[in-house]
Amino acid sequence: MKFLDQAKVFVKSGNGGAGCVSFRREAYVEFGGPDGGDGGKGGDVWAEAVEGLNTLIDYRYKQHFKASTGTHGMGKDRTGAGGDDSVLHVPIGTQILDEERDEVLADLTEVGQRVLLARGGDGGKGNARFKSSTNRAPRKSTPGWPGEERWLWLRLKLIADVGLVGLPNAGKSTFLSAVSRANPKIAAYPFTTLYPNLGVVDLGPGSRFIVADIPGLIEGAHEGAGIGDRFLGHIERCASLIHLIDGTQEDPVAAYRTVRTELDAYGGGLIDKREIIAFNKTDAMTNEEARDRAKSLEDALGQPIRLMSGVSGDGIKRLCSEAWDMVQAQRGDERQAEAQAASDDMDEDEAGGGWTPS
Repeated sequence: MKFLDQAKVFVKSGNGGAGCVSFRREAYVEFGGPDGGDGGKGGDVWAEAVEGLNTLIDYRYKQHFKASTGTHGMGKDRTGAGGDDSVLHVPIGTQILDEERDEVLADLTEVGQRVLLARGGDGGKGNARFKSSTNRAPRKSTPGWPGEERWLWLRLKLIADVGLVGLPNAGKSTFLSAVSRANPKIAAYPFTTLYPNLGVVDLGPGSRFIVADIPGLIEGAHEGAGIGDRFLGHIERCASLIHLIDGTQEDPVAAYRTVRTELDAYGGGLIDKREIIAFNKTDAMTNEEARDRAKSLEDALGQPIRLMSGVSGDGIKRLCSEAWDMVQAQRGDERQAEAQAASDDMDEDEAGGGWTPS
C-alpha cells in the first residue's frame, strides 16, 4: 500500500428538507385545517479515527464527500426523515486543517474520536407551524436551510513510541526489519526510504512498543534539501528517539550534529525528546576499531554510545531493552502529568465552592 500523509478533501453537509403545505381533508370529518409537516435535517459530515489504517491513500482517489439532503415534510403532520451522515474514516494521529493550512481544527489521537466537519442544514417549517387564531389556513412554508461546504486538509502524523533518525544509509531500515516484522526497502544507496515505516517490537508479554523509521535527513533538509523536512512532523508524535550513526563513515560527530541541527531548525520540541545514540554497522570493522571510534564519539558528545549491528544482530537486544525502559519512563511521565492535571481541576472546583442546596 502506498503511503500518503497529506490529502485535500471537499466536504458538504446535506441541505434541510423543505416544509410542506397541506390541509386535512377526510370524509365525514367536519374539521380540517393545515397539517403540513416540517422537513428533515440534512446529514452531517464527520471525521472519525479508526484502527487498522496508517495512511491517507483512500483520499487520493476520492476527494468529495457529501451528506444526504433531509426528506421533505409531508401531510398529516409528518416530519421528513433526517439525511444520512457522511463519515470520513482516518488513521489515528490525523489532523484536520483549514484550506489555507493556517489553523488546526482538530487532532484525532484516539480510536473512536470524532469531529464534526460540516453541520447539516435544518429542515424547513410546514404550514401547520404558521397556524394561528387569525390565520386559520396558512399557505406558507419555508425551504430547508442549505448545508455547509468547505475544503479541508488531512495531515497524518504517525503515532509511535520510538522514532529512528539519522543520515541516509545509517541503517535505520535494516534495524527496523531486525527488531520487528516490518519489511522496509533496504538498498546500498541513499534515500532508500522515501516514506515512514512502522514496526512493532515485542520483547515479551506486556513489553511491546511501536518504532517509526523516518526517511534520512541531510544538511539543509529544513530548507528543502533532499526529501526536506516533510516527514519530521511524524517525529513530533514519537515519545523518544533512537539516533543511528553509521560507524563506517569518516566523521561520525559531524553526522550526529547535522541531524541534531535539522531537528532543532524544525522546532516542535524534537530537540528535547529523550534520545539513545547507537553506533551502527560494527560488523564492518574489528571490535577494537569499533570501540575506539565509539569512544571518540562518546568523548566528543559527552553522552553514552551503544554499539550495535543491524546486519549481525549484535547489541540489538540490549538496545531494544534500553529503548523499552525509555518508553516506560515516558509513559510514566505522561500518567503523572494527567494525574496532576486532574488534581488541579479538582482543586479549582473546590476553590469555586461548587453547587450547594439553598
